[in-house]
Amino acid sequence: MPLPADPLAAFHHLPDEARVWLLLLDQATDGARIAPALDAALAGWRHKGTQYHGAWTLLEGRILAIAEPTLASQPSGCAIDGMLRSIQRVVEAAGLALGDPQDVVVRLNGSVQTFHRSELEARLQDGTLQSDTPLLDLALYTLGDLRHGRLEKPLAASWVGRKYKRQAPAGTGA
Repeated sequence: MPLPADPLAAFHHLPDEARVWLLLLDQATDGARIAPALDAALAGWRHKGTQYHGAWTLLEGRILAIAEPTLASQPSGCAIDGMLRSIQRVVEAAGLALGDPQDVVVRLNGSVQTFHRSELEARLQDGTLQSDTPLLDLALYTLGDLRHGRLEKPLAASWVGRKYKRQAPAGTGA
């Protein structure tokens, strides 16, 4: 399945305020591997009489992005839990797994890599991770955040930079 020119094209009909979930897969995959089952799971997403209208795309071959407009203004923890359980089943049926929520996602040498939070201090000490290393923030809340480029930021401008007191390199404005 060729990558779309606009990786967010699946969300063109949704408003910036739509709720977004970014789920890390344990390995890169082709979206075609999960597309039919994921489409079916989202088409059947209902809770207490409400039909949800989720859409999805695969970013970087490893980040499953799901967006839905209703849940931004009318949140339902049960509906979200049900969707996440469905996604878990789809991912497992494809022989994949969701990444560890304790993983920190960065871009190194042009590819997405993960480090467990327990490894951060050592990777900062040995120079693997630096203040300007791009960190991918999977905790974005709205589709607008994703559309406006807030997925990726320098490590120094993230919670990792604050926790480990890493400053942005001079001249970067981060």
